[in-house]
Amino acid sequence: MKQALEVYIMQEKHGCKTGKEGVMKKTGVVCLVGAGPGDSGLMTEKGLWRLRTCDAVVYDSLASERFLDEVRPECRKIYVGKRAGAHSMKQEEINRLLVELAEEGLLVVRLKGGDPFVFGRGGEEIMALSQAGILYEVVSGVTSAIAALASAGIPVTHRGLSRSFHVMTGHTRSEKGTLPDDFEAFAGLNGTLVFLMGLGNLSLIVDGLLKQGKPEETPAAVIQNGTLPEQKTVRGNLKNIREKVNVAGIASPAIIVVGETAALDFSSTYRQPLEGCRIGVTGTESFGVRLLKTLESFGGTGDYILKLSMKSRRGEEMMKKVYEQLSSYTWIVFTSANGVKEFFEGLLEHGCDFRSVGHVKFAAVGKGTAQELQNHGFFADYVPDRYQVQDLARGLKNLVSPKDRILIPRSSGGSKELNQVFDEAGIYYEDVVLYDVEWDGSGAKKRREALKDLDYVTFASASGVEAFFEAGEEAGREVLEGKKVACIGDMTAKALMQYGKKADVVADVYTALGLSEAICRDWNKGRENL
Repeated sequence: MKQALEVYIMQEKHGCKTGKEGVMKKTGVVCLVGAGPGDSGLMTEKGLWRLRTCDAVVYDSLASERFLDEVRPECRKIYVGKRAGAHSMKQEEINRLLVELAEEGLLVVRLKGGDPFVFGRGGEEIMALSQAGILYEVVSGVTSAIAALASAGIPVTHRGLSRSFHVMTGHTRSEKGTLPDDFEAFAGLNGTLVFLMGLGNLSLIVDGLLKQGKPEETPAAVIQNGTLPEQKTVRGNLKNIREKVNVAGIASPAIIVVGETAALDFSSTYRQPLEGCRIGVTGTESFGVRLLKTLESFGGTGDYILKLSMKSRRGEEMMKKVYEQLSSYTWIVFTSANGVKEFFEGLLEHGCDFRSVGHVKFAAVGKGTAQELQNHGFFADYVPDRYQVQDLARGLKNLVSPKDRILIPRSSGGSKELNQVFDEAGIYYEDVVLYDVEWDGSGAKKRREALKDLDYVTFASASGVEAFFEAGEEAGREVLEGKKVACIGDMTAKALMQYGKKADVVADVYTALGLSEAICRDWNKGRENL
């Protein structure tokens, strides 16, 4: 069974588990990882590394499901989410599941919102793991008790106002809605009081604080969706905070803050170029991941609304013939990074090595494709100044001669402009289907929900446009109403126009950075100093 490296390291350090027969056997490891307060950028690097290397992830209802995109394709994803009044799995069952997965020899990530030990019941899970002799690790997460307040401009401590802060769950175990037995002692504490998961008990909490002697003028605030783009903050005092929350329509998840620091507002004065902008991404994972990270580096919030996958055809008869005749080609033209990876994987599978293409010159449509080529040990002989297929074709037209034989291994949805330029110039070429880009039919309901709150939808290829409109959307144009559409290049924009929708933003640089910068320029029209 395949084991993660971390399992072996920890087992060598701490030893192995002894089975009933007395035989030493390898067992897995469970890592309790805190996902942070919601903003995906606030998860720790160590937590992300555990996610990227685990064999199974057991997760709750997360503020950002982007974390699940970090796991390997073969990783098992098991949802055990808990929300008030709707528990997917009882805690005892979760404990048993973690033990069973570890006993299979897996590296398991137990992914929790915030920090595993801040009302996350991480201690109970560790007790179950310890009792079963399972190795475990805790990777702390940033708790919303601090991060959500900071995002709203409220410091948990401030010299002269608050020398301490105290965190309490806003839930009550009693069905009658009574406060916990220790609430009286909690209410009497000085400093900043923070109540997590307590919006439904706001009146109960406020009345309890007033009963224990807190003045009506004591500053209070409620923060909804802290650290996320849709964050809302209501400020007031114990006398009026309930009314203000009702007027503002604040909903869960929300945090209640009581104390002098709740009157402060240290909100950031710096705004990132895409702050507050919500972008839906379509396309393959290789490009989509780069685009999402670039958008987030500019302060935007991105999420997949349509993920396309590649169906390889490198093992089909046509490509087998190509690999057998590599000596006859003088140029190989790559129009995507995916094409580079597919081609070289097929090369090795066919029993050839890099010497088979030692005589060949390479052309790449853009910097990303050229970089992927370099990753395989080859520098591109030609990359156009503008990363577009038509520029690639026109540039090559001036470099090749009638004696050259050009191979174009690419997707079945490749631009025909390349063929048109070569045909007009009388250049010999073979356009071979190396892979298809397709939609697997999943996520239609999630996509419709996600589209409601977006400012932009991006398309990185004509095939992505086609997949979007053919993926069960009965009225594609209506779905996109009220949202701006950003496309890479004229060909993608033309494909969109065929479905009756004009692109609002067209990036002329065919990279994740180029598309992100084009969205930035459009988003900030009329704003100065950005």
